[in-house]
Amino acid sequence: MNRIISTAISIICILSGATAAGVSAAPAVEQWKIFELSFRQKAGQHPFDNIDSRCTFINGCDTVKVSAFYDGNDTYKIRFMPHKPGRWTYRTSGNNPKSNLRGSFDCLPASPGNHGPVRVDSLGFAYSDGTAYIPVGTTCYAWTHQPDSLIQLTLETLRNSCFNKIRMCIFPKSYDWNRNEPILYPFEGETGNWDFNRLNPAYFRNIEQCIASLDSLGIEADLIVYHPYDRWGFSKLDKETRDRYMQYVISRFGAFKNVWWSMANEYDFMEAYDTADWQHHLRFFALNDPYGHLRGIHNGVKLYDQNDPYVTHVSIQSSDMANAGNLRSQYRKPVIYDECRYEGNIPWVWGTLSAEEMVQKFWEGFTRGAFVGHGEVILTQPEVGPDRSDEILWWSKGGVLRGKSHDRIRYLKQILADAPSARLTPVEGITGWQNYPTLGAGDDWYLIYFGRDIHCQLLLELPEDKTYRIELIDTWGMTSTVLDGTFSGHSLITLPQLPYMAARLTAVPR
Repeated sequence: MNRIISTAISIICILSGATAAGVSAAPAVEQWKIFELSFRQKAGQHPFDNIDSRCTFINGCDTVKVSAFYDGNDTYKIRFMPHKPGRWTYRTSGNNPKSNLRGSFDCLPASPGNHGPVRVDSLGFAYSDGTAYIPVGTTCYAWTHQPDSLIQLTLETLRNSCFNKIRMCIFPKSYDWNRNEPILYPFEGETGNWDFNRLNPAYFRNIEQCIASLDSLGIEADLIVYHPYDRWGFSKLDKETRDRYMQYVISRFGAFKNVWWSMANEYDFMEAYDTADWQHHLRFFALNDPYGHLRGIHNGVKLYDQNDPYVTHVSIQSSDMANAGNLRSQYRKPVIYDECRYEGNIPWVWGTLSAEEMVQKFWEGFTRGAFVGHGEVILTQPEVGPDRSDEILWWSKGGVLRGKSHDRIRYLKQILADAPSARLTPVEGITGWQNYPTLGAGDDWYLIYFGRDIHCQLLLELPEDKTYRIELIDTWGMTSTVLDGTFSGHSLITLPQLPYMAARLTAVPR
């Protein structure tokens, strides 16, 4: 994994009191990759406090300021993600003269496949270069805190999956089937005696290696900053400690183009923090992240106020896919059902969806104009109780996918990718279709989802001035059948009397 992170970061210079003029010419850095400066100075007793080393990067009229972070062993680092090609100059500043450096580097245009960070695009998403991004995510809360062999297995599973986003915790997680201790801890010390003034660089180095590995697979890392499932005291930090931790995370991880910030998993279950705290957390990331990565906050029962100007998109836990249109209309932001329950067989109701039901939620959510996230909690050893950690469940530790929904989700993802436009919007109020969620690309392409309903026939009122080819899609069987002929205006189509069917309508020349 170290090889992967070394290719993601261009380490420009490692300095110990040197000036940039005394360093050989720096290699070029690709657009949206990472330029890194490293310098040594005696850390002292509190290396994570009062880090006054900053760096200003300038390219023409563009100026970006970033903060240094401590990486252990008397070493400080500055990371920067250049957002446009050309010559960038930089100058560091700080009280220690060893950290006052000047220099420049060339940023090359992005290579094929490097589209930059994901941004909000109206009620959807796009990469920074304008390429459409349709999030098809999954959840592995604690995969980065497992032994390296399991981390590598998870990455291999993701490599062969359809997922392009993963929700993952920065802090370790304590929950059912997840009672083992993490390999490393975020603070120095031990349980009951943590030194919250001293973060553990090795802990965060492990996470950034995982972020870099995800980036090499084209997967966005939706980093969960806080969560309530804790037995170490990391869910009840005071404000000073939280601010130190958040700044460290921004300075260390923010230059990775595939990072998203999720303020919390189930924020309303964290009794130590109130609304003012969550407003502070969101504002802190918005003001201190120089790259403007996406920001969300996930709920347990009570939805956070998504009108908060620092929330970029609606991240929701809900299985009510029919409400997607209301959420889009109310908040005018992209809506992601990051947790709609899980495909699984555990005792808790949130983890008992059949694969058919999980696929149904994906199809309904997407055809209503939202995005949906996958999760899996399938026990293979019924005798292993929740108080043990023998069982490796995807939703917590990663490993392998055992369910049947993910292949059908891949099928849906391909259908959406094949649409003639990346800007797909829900269609409402068309006679004959109003009972079924429908996604459209203008009037040239429609995707209608019939859900659990069973039909032998369906009447459609299509535009009179258009002619369509109609394909019936078996969303579970992953097959499509083109109906004979073409259709326009008042049209009666025959269906196979099966649940979970869909229809794709494509305009053809008359």
